[in-house]
Parts: sequence; structure tokens; C-alpha cells
Amino acid sequence: MQPRVLCLLFPGFEEIETLAPVDLLRRAGADVVLASVTGEKLVTGRSQVTVQADAALADVAGQSFDLLVVPGGPGVKALRAQGRATELVRQFARAGRPVAAICAAPTVLADAGLLAGRRYTAHFSVHDELPGALAGERVVEDGPVITSRGAGTALEFGLALVRRLWGEARARDVAAAIMY
Repeated sequence: MQPRVLCLLFPGFEEIETLAPVDLLRRAGADVVLASVTGEKLVTGRSQVTVQADAALADVAGQSFDLLVVPGGPGVKALRAQGRATELVRQFARAGRPVAAICAAPTVLADAGLLAGRRYTAHFSVHDELPGALAGERVVEDGPVITSRGAGTALEFGLALVRRLWGEARARDVAAAIMY
């Protein structure tokens, strides 16, 4: 069965951290749903790139997904204030499904109580808030939690997500196809 992945899309998302992992997951064969947290069909990222969402989060939140991806970017601050992403992270954790976050998005995982006692990394801009972040690590996997530092690690992050869903062989195939 084809794995289903839910990726949050919100104003101010970091484009590379969103689209690189989504691209790699789709190349691997995942059904990835870019879900607009605001419900708007067109969502503009931090670099003014506008992306069309596949669905509104409200319309797909009750569906079954194998993985949740929370990208970073300056919009994470508003995402956290809204609270829906934090509750979604908790739901995935309770169901034993993996949650992935990159850049500033591990703060959402912290809000959900998912980082306590775990190894993780995050963008340097949130290290004051996440003092346990492993600054020297590009991608960290600890149980159901997968974290990464930022735009510069987005390919490695995406390949880690492919590896999580299919294993090393599929991740190697996807990496080879993009000449990584």
C-alpha cells in the first residue's frame, strides 16, 4: 500500500524545507497531501513563492496518514500561536505514527511535549528555546521523531523520510536518481 504523508502548508513556510522533502517523497511513491492550515488554496512562503495546496487541513485532518511533516520558516510563530499543528502532532504521537520537523518547526514538537528525553536538532535561531538541540547534527532520528536543521539540510531530511517509510534501498534509489 502507498504510504500517505500529510505536510502542513502555512503562510511564511520555508519553500526549500517544504518542497524538497515533498518532491523526494513523491518520487519514492508516497501520496503526499500539502494541506493548507488556513484553508486558503494558495499559500505564500517566506521567499514569496506561492504554492497551491492539495487540500485544506480541516478537510483532511481526520484521514489516515503514515507521517506528518512540519516545515519551518518565519510562519512557524503564527502556526504555533494558532495551536492546530501542536494538537495534530499530539494525535500522530498518540497513534504511534512518525512526526518530522525541520528548522524552527521542532518548536511545535516541543509544544506538543514530544521532544522531552529525545535527541533532536533545529535551526540555530530557536536554540535559545530548544537548548537541547544538537547543533552539529544535520538530521536526527529518535523513535518516531525526525528533525533537521534547515533549508541546507532539506535533501537529507527528505531522504530520511523516504528511508523511514520504505527503508534504505528506496532512499538510495531516490538519491541516485537525483544524483545526490
